[in-house]
Amino acid sequence: MEMKLYKGRPESGSGRLSRETAVYDLLDRLEIPYDRVDHEAVMTMEGCREIDRLLGVSMCKNLFLCNARKTDFYLLLMPDDKKFRTKDLSKQIQSARLSFAGPEFMEKYLNIAPGAVSIMGLMNDREQKVRLLIDRETLESEYLGCHPCVNTSSLKIKMSDILEKFLPDTGHGYTAVDLPRE
Repeated sequence: MEMKLYKGRPESGSGRLSRETAVYDLLDRLEIPYDRVDHEAVMTMEGCREIDRLLGVSMCKNLFLCNARKTDFYLLLMPDDKKFRTKDLSKQIQSARLSFAGPEFMEKYLNIAPGAVSIMGLMNDREQKVRLLIDRETLESEYLGCHPCVNTSSLKIKMSDILEKFLPDTGHGYTAVDLPRE
C-alpha cells in the first residue's frame, strides 16, 4: 500500500470501521482540521517511522494502564522515544502497582482494540472512567500524532485543538506528568 498524505476524512466510509468514522464525524463537528495517512496495520513505534515522516510529527506512545484492583484506569500519552517505568508515574499520580490494562477494558471504556490505543478513544468514555495523563514533553508539542481508534490510519492534530476543543467535548481533563529520560 502506497502511503499518501490527505487533508481531513476519507472521501468514502467504505471499508472503514464505525469507530474510525465516528472520530472523523466528531473532529468535523468540532471543526478540528487534521492531516491523515492511511497505512497497513502498525503494532509498534518502529512501524510508525515512515508515517511520522509523511505526517511531519512523531506518533506518541499511548499506554492504557490500570491499578492492581482494576478499578482505576489511565491513558498515558508520552514521547515515543521515552522508556516507561511504572515507578516514575506511580509516585506522581498516587497509584501504586500500575500495570497494562487488558484488551477487555480497552474495548469497554475506549471502544479500541490493542494496537490502536489513542486519545481519540476518550470520545467513547462517556462516564469519564479513564484519567488522561500527558507527559509534559508531549503536552508542549505543537502537534499530536494519534490513531483514529484504528491502527490503519494516523492523524496529525494541533495540540491546542485537542486541549481546547476535543477534551472539553468529551468531558475529560488531563494531568501533566514528568517522565524522565534515560
